[in-house]
Amino acid sequence: MKLAILGGGQLGKMFLQEAADYPMPVAVLDPDPRAPCAALTGLFKQGDYRDKQTVLDFAKDADAVGIEIEHVSVEALEALEEAGKRVIPAPRVLRLIQDKGLQKQFYADHGLPTASFYLASGLADIDPERIPLPFVQKTRTGGYDGKGVQVIVSEEDLHKLWDVPSVIETLCPIAHEIAVIVAADGNGGTVAYPVVEMVFDNVLNLVDYVQMPSFLSAKVRDKAQQLAQQLVQAFAAPGLYAVEMFVTKDGDIWINETAPRVHNSGHLTIEACANSQFEQMWRLLAGMPLGSVQQYRPAAMINLIGAYGHSGPALLEGLDAVLALDETYIHWYGKAETRPGRKMGHITVLADHEPALKAKIEQIRQAVRVISR
Repeated sequence: MKLAILGGGQLGKMFLQEAADYPMPVAVLDPDPRAPCAALTGLFKQGDYRDKQTVLDFAKDADAVGIEIEHVSVEALEALEEAGKRVIPAPRVLRLIQDKGLQKQFYADHGLPTASFYLASGLADIDPERIPLPFVQKTRTGGYDGKGVQVIVSEEDLHKLWDVPSVIETLCPIAHEIAVIVAADGNGGTVAYPVVEMVFDNVLNLVDYVQMPSFLSAKVRDKAQQLAQQLVQAFAAPGLYAVEMFVTKDGDIWINETAPRVHNSGHLTIEACANSQFEQMWRLLAGMPLGSVQQYRPAAMINLIGAYGHSGPALLEGLDAVLALDETYIHWYGKAETRPGRKMGHITVLADHEPALKAKIEQIRQAVRVISR
């Protein structure tokens, strides 16, 4: 059996590291010849995963096809599925998730809690009377890692609105941002990882660190897992789904958005859980039983983000300080160059309890920077 993956970034790299333990070749397609996956498989091919024919040619000999990025040719995946190949996520689910408008409508149609919204084809359709200020504008397609999202706070901000197809939604009174990763085998079986809490860098609009489990109440955690599994059951397709949610200041939970793939919020499962999210991805593609999601130890993951004022060949400053800490694991993504705000790696730490986790997080944040040589 041969697997084919569209996308050769850090998610693909960590998948390959898990897949190397199994006797099954994995091919990877990415437009960047220096992508992190390029050095880890002899079946790396440079090419555009958004181009239908390129994807068809690349995956013609594969038995199963997966993704590590959403922005790929759905038309090619549909054709591959029709040809009898196992495609995860299902192309119909990926098409829905690629369009934030369709995604939001899916939540509403299935009675899942989410921020109030309407769809706008352009500036002419945006009506501040319909959802009053402040509100959020999200581009329907193309956004990622906080790009394509902006908060319009006052009338003075209205000139910033993008004249593109958008989702306009109520600004959530956020108390906490959480996520649940669910694996579904397509035969009614699902497993859900413990709830993680994400703390964001408000300047970059990127995750600063993630902790598992969330130390919110059991009631909130149980409700979040229930909602995530309800959503995945509504998709009715095998796959790995990262369901991102807001906990409001009133204690309600709103679904924000879903990624149908391995996700930044699940990287700490490599060290913290019986089977990582990447192991689950391999099992799904290979048609194998789902693995245990048991968490062994409290964990946190700190993103390594390119520092401001630094562009070029990357250097991790403070490596010695990190390696002096016990139960601390560095994951360097192997990107050729850093730039401000770019994800260059992450560090996972384990500890006995929340205060110890917080102390390690703070030590690492004080000691480490990604700079250019």
